Amino acid sequence: MKDGEYIDISNWQPGKAGIVYMIPSPLSTGDEVTATLPPQIRDVCNQLDFFFAENIRTGRRFLSKLQLDKQIHDLEFEELNKHTSFEEIMQLLQPVMAGRDAGMLSEAGCPGVADPGADLAQAAHQMGIRVVPLVGPSSFLLALMASGLDGQAFAFHGYIPIDKQQRNKAIKDLDRKAQQGEGTQIFMETPYRNEKLFQELVRTCHPDTRLCIARDLTGPDEWIKTKSISSWKREKPALHKVPVVFLLGQ
Repeated sequence: MKDGEYIDISNWQPGKAGIVYMIPSPLSTGDEVTATLPPQIRDVCNQLDFFFAENIRTGRRFLSKLQLDKQIHDLEFEELNKHTSFEEIMQLLQPVMAGRDAGMLSEAGCPGVADPGADLAQAAHQMGIRVVPLVGPSSFLLALMASGLDGQAFAFHGYIPIDKQQRNKAIKDLDRKAQQGEGTQIFMETPYRNEKLFQELVRTCHPDTRLCIARDLTGPDEWIKTKSISSWKREKPALHKVPVVFLLGQ
């Protein structure tokens, strides 16, 4: 929904709406839930009986691992993914408008970051609903922390384009920004295309550009390496079907 479009909030009363909690989840399937999430996550989830989830099945599984003081089958779920329209999200938020608190569950990491939870937060703000982010693992921040690249100026670009021409243009643009000192450039790819992206980066980027690869963050097979493009040309990392964050910098 664009600015200026009409939103019917005639039934909403200030102070009566519930809260939308943005609830982080583990980054890796190998994670122990309690190892990467603070106790606050379980405490808040224990207070909720209404959740939005990218995938209801994995949302239920995540909450089961938290060992809540309630039965999972007593909880209500609404699916909210990249195919959910803004108008549908507005309807899904009606229980929150009526005073019911809700939680947004991401598939991995923080909701709203390269994630459809951003649309939920935008709709909530337009409707005057309070949005509360909870502390939890963020893949791009963890990667940046360990990369050795510029942590004061950086940009997270989310998923890189799939179209060949747009993809090539994006890589050249990210490399140019890194070379010109415009900060660390952070991006991701779908796991089964990781190795192809790595090959394209090595082929396209300037030899002196530094590339950090952060693989399976917080998981059992985690490793984080930063090298120049020229050095990466002598190595073929195993990146197929594992979560990876890529960073370019000086």
